[in-house]
Amino acid sequence: MPNFWNNSALEPKRQHRWLVYLNGANIPSYVAKQVDKPSFTVNETEHKYFGHSFFYPGHVTWETISLTLVDPIDPDTSQELMSILRDAGYEDPSNHPNGALKTVSKADSVRALGGIIKLEQVAGKDNTVIETWQLYNPWIRDCKFGSLAYDSDDMVEITLTIRFDWAKIS
Repeated sequence: MPNFWNNSALEPKRQHRWLVYLNGANIPSYVAKQVDKPSFTVNETEHKYFGHSFFYPGHVTWETISLTLVDPIDPDTSQELMSILRDAGYEDPSNHPNGALKTVSKADSVRALGGIIKLEQVAGKDNTVIETWQLYNPWIRDCKFGSLAYDSDDMVEITLTIRFDWAKIS
């Protein structure tokens, strides 16, 4: 049985070798600091019969992912995310004396992110892509623009929660 601990030709996938592509956004891969790989849940239905419980699989639900970005001065990731929100249909109420006339839609939200988010894991030897995830119909559910503190030298981080309909791996 192969054992990668004793065989230098075998290597596990590593957490620090990856790229993320937000196709519709002007956000380069190098500002991404952390991302969750996709995960799913299969709901269950219980059937009781003569004092026993039997369980059957139900709907598949793809869970949200978290994406952490650093916020450089140029390109300004905060400004780009606000542009994505406007492209999704958000309009500042101060633009209209009677309130905003537009609202966010799924079609515009998905289009603002380019329709697909792609995650690639790469091998260390020659940066060959060894795994690709494609997340379909993604949109930003939550955006936290980070924190500021006088006692910290850390970079400002932006945390996104991304909702999507389904994912494929290749």
